[in-house]
Amino acid sequence: MTSTMRAIVIERAGGPEMLRIRDNWLKPTPENGRVLIRVMAFGLNRGEVFTRLGYSPGVEFPRVLGIECVGIVESAPGTSFEKGQSVVATTGGMGRSYDGSYAEFVSVPAPHVHEVETNLEWVQLASVPEAFHTAWGALFSSLVIKSGQRLLIRGGSSSVGLVAANIAKKFGVSVLSTTRDESKSDLLGRFGAEHVVIDNGKIASTVKKIAPDGVDALLDLVGTSVIADSFSCVRRGGVLCIAGLLGGEWEIANFAPGSAIPSTTKLTYFSSSSTPLSKEGLKVYLTGLEDKKYRIPLDRVFEFEEICEAHRYMESNRAAGKIVIKVV
Repeated sequence: MTSTMRAIVIERAGGPEMLRIRDNWLKPTPENGRVLIRVMAFGLNRGEVFTRLGYSPGVEFPRVLGIECVGIVESAPGTSFEKGQSVVATTGGMGRSYDGSYAEFVSVPAPHVHEVETNLEWVQLASVPEAFHTAWGALFSSLVIKSGQRLLIRGGSSSVGLVAANIAKKFGVSVLSTTRDESKSDLLGRFGAEHVVIDNGKIASTVKKIAPDGVDALLDLVGTSVIADSFSCVRRGGVLCIAGLLGGEWEIANFAPGSAIPSTTKLTYFSSSSTPLSKEGLKVYLTGLEDKKYRIPLDRVFEFEEICEAHRYMESNRAAGKIVIKVV
């Protein structure tokens, strides 16, 4: 067995051109309690752009990025996994505290690896792990969404936004989704949005025309840059969950809670890195994808060698859904 592999390595923070393919990067050594995965494909995430730019605290370079992947178990000492099993993996420090999935192999702590049985193609499956993990967790753990409620998804054309709308609609929730690009409106409708709101940064007045008292729940994937306006969209006693940072800002600037947060309205946060993936939910979702009950949130597939182009495409905000890199 060879001791090296192909990997996409970033040696210092910067633009997409900093992502360079190395043909002789050291292959991870199987360790007790970890799963060595032969990566078949992986999805891109906005957080990887932040890490590439040097904005992720504690990340040291050189580093192989990538917080999710799909593939085949190569070895898994001290775990219940067996060689040859098909798996998905998400977070667990991947691509940040240790080398991630932008490679032919990745070693992931067993709790963050999940066996799957599916007839989806690898690139289709690769659109699922992180988007599903965040959408399902935010909907049912943070927002505790219920049938009959009104949900607003801010950042609706992202992969998480599309998956969340699709799932919420099937659970009897009335969905409003936002996009900055009017040409994506039809896509949002196909994924379950009953109302599409064009987001110019100030959408509260438009939302109130649809839901005069405000929505019951708001899944904010844009993040802190629009939080005050997002709170204005939520009814008293409702819930706002931040689960993304598409707006590119980590901290809340010029924010006065007493005037910005309606009385009794709640603010919560969902982090896939610190919240376990719902295995039962994943089974339900994958079965739904196979049965075409849900729609595959895949936007575009790039080859391994096209990683720089893929990052540029992600940063252009043209994608509507998941960008996937095919490894094998």
